[in-house]
Amino acid sequence: MADAPARLRAQQFELTRHLRDPDGVPAPAALEERRVAVYRDLVFRNVEGLLAGNFPVIRALHDDAAWHALVRAFLRDHRAQTPLFTEIAREFQRFLAQRDDVAPFLVELAHYEWVELALQIAEVDEADLRCAMHDEAALLEHAPVLSPLAWPLAYRWPVHRIGPGWQPATPPAQPTLLMARREADGEVRFSELTPLTFRLLQRLAEAPALGGREHLLALAAEAGAADADAFLAEGAALLGQLLRAGVLLGANPVAR
Repeated sequence: MADAPARLRAQQFELTRHLRDPDGVPAPAALEERRVAVYRDLVFRNVEGLLAGNFPVIRALHDDAAWHALVRAFLRDHRAQTPLFTEIAREFQRFLAQRDDVAPFLVELAHYEWVELALQIAEVDEADLRCAMHDEAALLEHAPVLSPLAWPLAYRWPVHRIGPGWQPATPPAQPTLLMARREADGEVRFSELTPLTFRLLQRLAEAPALGGREHLLALAAEAGAADADAFLAEGAALLGQLLRAGVLLGANPVAR
């Protein structure tokens, strides 16, 4: 009986290989086909249903045969980096990134659809939602604090517009800039960003200890603004909008 665990592992491996690739790997001879068929159906239906729910647009872009073939290929070919059920959507995105037989926009579209789930289940420490000051006046002289539940996103493709009725053949000249934000009701909502807003959010993430005024003056120099004071006033108004929208939590003191 000493080899029982090893024998069991071998049998399990043989079964799972078949469940992942029923067309290429025969079922274990010792198992009744009727029982194996139940497991085969359960595995495929569970994974297919989960992926269809997480990627509704990608599902809508494929007819049943093409979609089922894609799910079969995912089960057969992809080696997941995690056993967590909640990470299957992320694994599907990684799987698409390794393929050269899918639409060129599909990887970014998968990321865009994955973001909604990722934000919905994101766990944030309460300490990360605290800051010292919450009024707009503090945002210029102190360091604006980005919400960990607000994610700026940049894509080559206009992922928020792609669907069965429109699938672009080439990416536009300008990137698509979006904000994904989990609001107080738990819903994830997307909005478009201007290049200036996106760059400001980038700077806030890259240098969180700098004050709002320093960020805006650096942006004015980047943009070659002729009137730095006017740019600063517009930037201060933008910081206020971001605070009211929940993208910024407030500000922390700047170390002098």
